[in-house]
Amino acid sequence: MALTHWLLVILIIQVIHGLGTWKLYEKAGRKAWEAFVPVYNAVILMKIINRPWYWTILLFLPIVNLIMFPVVWVETARSFGKNTTTDTLLALFSLGFYNFYLNYSAPVAHIENRSLQPKTSLGDWVSSILFAVVAATVVHTYVIQPYTIPTSSLEKSLLVGDFLFVSKFHYGARVPMTTIAAPMVHDTIPVINKKSYLYDDNVANKNTAFINKLSLPYLRLPGFQDISQNDIVVFNWPVDTLYNMYKKADRNYYKPIDKKTNYVKRAVGLPGDSLEIRNGYVYINGKQNELPDRAKLQFSYKVETKNGPFNNYMLANRYGITDFPQYNQDYSLSYFPGITDSNLAKFRNHPNVKTITPLKREKGEREASVFPHDPAYNWNNDWFGPLYIPKAGATINLDLEVLPLYKRVISEYENNELQVKGNQILINGVVANSYTFKKDYYWLMGDNRHNSLDARSWGFVPFDHVVGKPVFIWMSYNANGQGIKEKIRWDRLFTTVHGSGEPVSYFIPFLILVAAWFGFSKWRKHKKAN
Repeated sequence: MALTHWLLVILIIQVIHGLGTWKLYEKAGRKAWEAFVPVYNAVILMKIINRPWYWTILLFLPIVNLIMFPVVWVETARSFGKNTTTDTLLALFSLGFYNFYLNYSAPVAHIENRSLQPKTSLGDWVSSILFAVVAATVVHTYVIQPYTIPTSSLEKSLLVGDFLFVSKFHYGARVPMTTIAAPMVHDTIPVINKKSYLYDDNVANKNTAFINKLSLPYLRLPGFQDISQNDIVVFNWPVDTLYNMYKKADRNYYKPIDKKTNYVKRAVGLPGDSLEIRNGYVYINGKQNELPDRAKLQFSYKVETKNGPFNNYMLANRYGITDFPQYNQDYSLSYFPGITDSNLAKFRNHPNVKTITPLKREKGEREASVFPHDPAYNWNNDWFGPLYIPKAGATINLDLEVLPLYKRVISEYENNELQVKGNQILINGVVANSYTFKKDYYWLMGDNRHNSLDARSWGFVPFDHVVGKPVFIWMSYNANGQGIKEKIRWDRLFTTVHGSGEPVSYFIPFLILVAAWFGFSKWRKHKKAN
């Protein structure tokens, strides 16, 4: 839905609100016209129902307002003496239209400075839960989002089983596009495995109708830094057409940007860069990309053994190999998805190792699964490019040879109608020999170069798909560990994601602060009691 349409919807809501409450405003000692003025009417309503002014802000925050509207409906009724269970249910199930009855028919009077304390233990419990849900939704949507590392594509920097806090405010929090959605879940409601947002399940393609019936245009709050070279970034998978996060479907589902599956990779290429991959190593503008010291590149190897398979548990502990090998039928050969250079040097001396051969493709050997998926480009995961990464405002020459690289950018991400007629390229019905990009794009890859589904498979990531920046590991669970001592990676608890040198755990200082806070709170209560 376009911004002008949303302004019209908001105006209609304001008129409905005014028609349903203007007499209640008068009974509360206010003017009737105050019920009709957008935003101002909400500020006055907060005074009428004896609630803090900042509730007005919550009413205009997408997702959060889905919780706040019912609360305000109930609070309005209670401010005019309608505080029974029946009144509460009528306010909720009438979607707020119970206020029309109070406004025009019911003999009600405003209760000034009414007590806000719940009258029952159940009411107190419900009030506490609502406050917690609202606060958590605000934090989750606009400040910090929890995230779990599911794969080893960034192994050594981020491990499978790391639980992260992802900052929304570093690059600027993105305002939710899906306005009718369950709070604090992504595209799927856990357990029942149903979509978490309003959508049209009969959409066959994106041109017939948008999957979400009440969507906001892309908006992002100001951030305090740009994405830097080699930042680890959480983003929405651009080519996601899965039914939901837990299962595939028999057809493609077009999803709102903010409901596409979350991925995490490293931004090796920035807008305006020229990128090339040579023998598995990334080159930016002709210079080899130098990763931070915490990052460790990994490649796959074919290992011939002297006598049967390896002890995988021993490999994980001694050589830091977390992606366990696949074996051939007689166990004489094994294929390791990812080994770092330093671990490879140690592993060569293993008594069961006969030979180790890197599993890299030759230059010019085409890999069909690699972007841009066009026979004219003989690229693979180890030899790729050169490729220009689009930057907003930059113009490129456009012909049939270049088109496969930017076809999705022009048509899908920047919403142009693209046609090819003979040797001509038409954009929005006009013959085009050049194209000027509207957005910034990034090239995101994993450090585990042969075990990472990344930009080499699906291409560029627009900035509007960026979710945030991982900043903190609060928990790390090793599924292959034995006992609690190894199941929990204690040295990774409360460590930072970015930075140089070995990660430092702040878990013990955190426990000391928690203990000090509890001690202070107990002392304060004891002092008050005396």
